[in-house]
Amino acid sequence: MLYKTVRMILRFLYVLIYRLKVVGKSNIPEHGGVMLCSNHVNLLDPTIVGIPLDRQVHFMAKEELFKIPVLGKLIVKLGAFPVKRGGVSKESIRNTIKILNEGKVFGIFPEGTRRKSLGVGKKGAASFALRSDATVVPVAIIGNYTPFRKMKVIYGKPVDLSEFKEDSSGDRLEKATDKIMSNIDKLLKSNSS
Repeated sequence: MLYKTVRMILRFLYVLIYRLKVVGKSNIPEHGGVMLCSNHVNLLDPTIVGIPLDRQVHFMAKEELFKIPVLGKLIVKLGAFPVKRGGVSKESIRNTIKILNEGKVFGIFPEGTRRKSLGVGKKGAASFALRSDATVVPVAIIGNYTPFRKMKVIYGKPVDLSEFKEDSSGDRLEKATDKIMSNIDKLLKSNSS
């Protein structure tokens, strides 16, 4: 109930303040595990990726946020779970795989940090995708969160990573990561206007 209430309020505010436009929502499956892989430009990115969707989106958040008295409890109720800086713990990996295997939606920023332009993806997103049967959906955030300037979120067509499931080569995670990042890049380039 809390998630739905917060989502409704933020949808209203983001349309009002950021003139938020959403494209490709129909690319998100209604059922089953889904991993949303997005570029990362601002601290508000988890909200702008999640609020347009009717399904709850779960995210990792840095461990320090959970130690802030009110915020820590709130973000847990909103579906976030902690991750240590500098690396993903076994518990965070287990949580992610569990979320995906339970048929839920998980959001991740493959670059691992905020950047003005798309950077190099880390292998975590590809690893989660290949260890689960989740649908991988590339997401592009376009805009810079300037009030009353248009922001856009584009959900692309699912990325087919099946060619890497049976691949036993040592660079399969790198290839899968490149494919995910390439799809995010295409969305950014074709929808930047």
